[in-house]
Amino acid sequence: MNKVFKVGLIGCGHISETYFRAEKYFNNIKIIKCADINHISAIKCAKTYKIKALSVKELLKDKEIEIILNLTIPKAHYQVTKLALTNGKHIYSEKPLAINFKDGKDLLKLSKKKKLYIGNAPDTFLGGGIQKSKELVEKKVIGKVHLGNAFFAFPGVQSYHPNPEPWFAKKEGGPVIDMGPYYLTALVNLLGPAKKVLGSIVKGVKKRTIGIGPRKNKTFKVQCPTTYLSTITFQNGTVVRLTLSFDVIAHQKNHIELYGKKGSMIVPDPNMFGGSVYVCKKSGDIWKEYKTNKMLLGKINIRSQSSRANESSTNANYRGVGLAEMAYSIENKKVNKCNGELSLHVLDIIQSTMKACKTGIPQSIKTTCKKPQPFSLKKIRKIIK
Repeated sequence: MNKVFKVGLIGCGHISETYFRAEKYFNNIKIIKCADINHISAIKCAKTYKIKALSVKELLKDKEIEIILNLTIPKAHYQVTKLALTNGKHIYSEKPLAINFKDGKDLLKLSKKKKLYIGNAPDTFLGGGIQKSKELVEKKVIGKVHLGNAFFAFPGVQSYHPNPEPWFAKKEGGPVIDMGPYYLTALVNLLGPAKKVLGSIVKGVKKRTIGIGPRKNKTFKVQCPTTYLSTITFQNGTVVRLTLSFDVIAHQKNHIELYGKKGSMIVPDPNMFGGSVYVCKKSGDIWKEYKTNKMLLGKINIRSQSSRANESSTNANYRGVGLAEMAYSIENKKVNKCNGELSLHVLDIIQSTMKACKTGIPQSIKTTCKKPQPFSLKKIRKIIK
């Protein structure tokens, strides 16, 4: 029987619903208290989920809390994570680790000094879709992968988020910080660490209009680039063209495609947990489908529309598995899969991509990390209800 870790939530916004739902799926985490810089939000959250609302300072000092769940906006991730570590708490944060590499490096150093765990979203790469893709890549079903395409493009979060300004802010805004972690973490999981990146930017719509909530129809200025076109070279020699954009109304591109010496592969959405993998080994052949809907973290678990805009009426979303897997790793003194080294490497790629695209100068990736090991069925069964 696993120990149930007592979790304190900081940041009671839009994403918190998803993490409370994770308690239905995993057997070793329980959010018992919450806090927010806006205490009214904390009180509302506490009432909804029948937990206790505290101030941020009170929560950080609370001796009952073992893990802090950091769901604040990106520019606050560094400060909250550092305070959690300073107060002797393990920490699991939404992506990214921080909004600049220097701060991320500082957090990793502090966690090692304090002998505390850092966990960081995304954990979607632990789902059936990316894990099945990983299995096929490592079995060399398409041979050695030498090329790839990754593509994310949509109009932006302003249509479905009541407070979208942070996604378009000067330092923490843009699609690389927002969606890059999903694609980059998936690619590192499949191909290993990256080596260098180059690219360019396209400036999109300068003003956006809020689509929902009490500020509906209010316009705001865009303060950051909203389309990045980059090329990433991985240490194993694979070259991937990555497009990330908030300026595309609609498209028919696949999320990720990998091209090997023996065939091609379509990898499902790295922002979700399920989805089929497709392989074609001969020009003109029908793509072979590898379903994931019977895998433990690939099964459809949402049957009705959630308030989360990226959840359709039928899909697999097991966000929170990274937190549960970290809790299991703490108890068993193992390295967690959504660990600080992986998160720092992804942050390094994020910052290097933004710099390369803005300056037109290729950037070397300063860090490396171990390629994540497969998430075994045995380990999943240890934490799933």
